[in-house]
Amino acid sequence: MVVMGIDPGYAIIGYGVISYNSSKFTPVSFGSIITASDMDFNKRLSVIYDDTVSVIRRTKPDAVAIERLYFQTNAKTAIMVAEARGVILLAATKLGVPVYEYTPLQVKVAVTGYGKAHKPQVMEMTRRLLHLKETPKPDDTADALAIAITHIHSVGSDTRRFLIEKGIS
Repeated sequence: MVVMGIDPGYAIIGYGVISYNSSKFTPVSFGSIITASDMDFNKRLSVIYDDTVSVIRRTKPDAVAIERLYFQTNAKTAIMVAEARGVILLAATKLGVPVYEYTPLQVKVAVTGYGKAHKPQVMEMTRRLLHLKETPKPDDTADALAIAITHIHSVGSDTRRFLIEKGIS
């Protein structure tokens, strides 16, 4: 199974593609899509879409896992992130790759086993699970890898299989 994790945003979008076989995680590709702050926002969305399509075509994931949007204190930022998520979801859907969403709490539990884990703990466990020498930078990339790990852990659970079979995921 190959899973692409995505940490959505509009300035920096982290992505991480992981292969999982015989209980072993293998990083396939990871990095970030970056858009310039002085770029027209619609152009930024276009870059995010095109680069997401490019990564999906290059890595051929079986699934895309993305962080579920949660309300932030800045409504304008939340709307802009939601629009960026929309073009990411569109890219995956148009390429026929199923999309799964996970909350930050689900990611923390899946990667560290503790729902109140702090970001550095999640990043360190991600590094260890993937046998990387260093934590990927920027943080958005490490977060995307953690989201991919979350999907791999979740897809094998009885509850997850039930939800997928019922089309509720």
